[in-house]
Amino acid sequence: MSIAATRRPFGTLSDGGAVEAVELIGEGISVRLIGFGAAIQSLYVPDRDGRMADVVLGYPDLGLYETRPLYLGATIGRYANRIAHGRFEIDGRLVQLACNNGANSLHGGPGGFHHRNWTIAALGDDPVPSVTFERVSPDGEEGFPGTVTASVRYALTAPGELTIAFEAETDAPTIVNLTNHSFFNLAGTERLQAILDHRLTVDADAYLPIDAGSIPTGEVRSVEGTAFDFRSGRAFGEHIHDGADPQIAAARGYDHNYVLNAGGSIEPVFAARVEDPASGRVMELHTTEPGLQVYSGNFLDASTVGKYGQVQRQSDAFCLEPQHFPDSPNRPEFPSVRLEPGARYRHTSIYRFTT
Repeated sequence: MSIAATRRPFGTLSDGGAVEAVELIGEGISVRLIGFGAAIQSLYVPDRDGRMADVVLGYPDLGLYETRPLYLGATIGRYANRIAHGRFEIDGRLVQLACNNGANSLHGGPGGFHHRNWTIAALGDDPVPSVTFERVSPDGEEGFPGTVTASVRYALTAPGELTIAFEAETDAPTIVNLTNHSFFNLAGTERLQAILDHRLTVDADAYLPIDAGSIPTGEVRSVEGTAFDFRSGRAFGEHIHDGADPQIAAARGYDHNYVLNAGGSIEPVFAARVEDPASGRVMELHTTEPGLQVYSGNFLDASTVGKYGQVQRQSDAFCLEPQHFPDSPNRPEFPSVRLEPGARYRHTSIYRFTT
């Protein structure tokens, strides 16, 4: 397989905007990305016998990305995860965001970064296959203050390795919390099977319990002796139907933020590992972020059909979303998500695939 970075048309949005697709091919890995949502559409890696398979959910055409947004593979912003009642204060000013998740704001609102067309700012294969998407989010978009210029760079930085690097700047004080929202199934998405046998390890001694609206209560709770203890590795499905745990019942499974032991860092450090016993595929995640949202695909409800003509059902995929904590603007005890003019937001995550 030759190393390459190519672009081609992907489709036209309802407003007439043209969307491009980019394919990056590296050693033991290839990824297809689209400008709409700056999203990963497909990601191919080998199993223990060298057979390539696509390990992320996605749609076959642009129309579904535009009309049935489930965040599949998308860049999430301005604020990943939830903000209670879509409100927070900044410098004494009350900011009201669009609420699209019950009474709360989720993933930047209905017109967040996942539902915007990004431009290709750079593309090449020297020294590695990479593409950089950019967009300018104007002051007041979805209620957020300040004009934010954001970029996300996808690069195949080593054999079997995808690095995602986010950056952002603002012209006024604001909040920023970006992540990628890929839905993974390491057995391959061509013939979907539940990920309940996938074995997850998370380097976190604590997680954030949530209320009925999936907003953190403010407690930082130890995972010791709970269904949330993945420190030594366990299958997703071991406790996912544990109705005795009110946190599992509230989220219909796992949809919680873990407090990573590294606590945030300048360079990416180990956060999590997932192993599929059937295919032998292994994914390791290294990140600079202090938190990791673990989501077991609880709200995939068979209402959409993916790339290979199959309905996407509950627990058909998992998400590992490196980020700052949910509702941080309303929780001064959580790591700050404030971005000032003249400063630069940076977040880098590395996904390493082996067998």
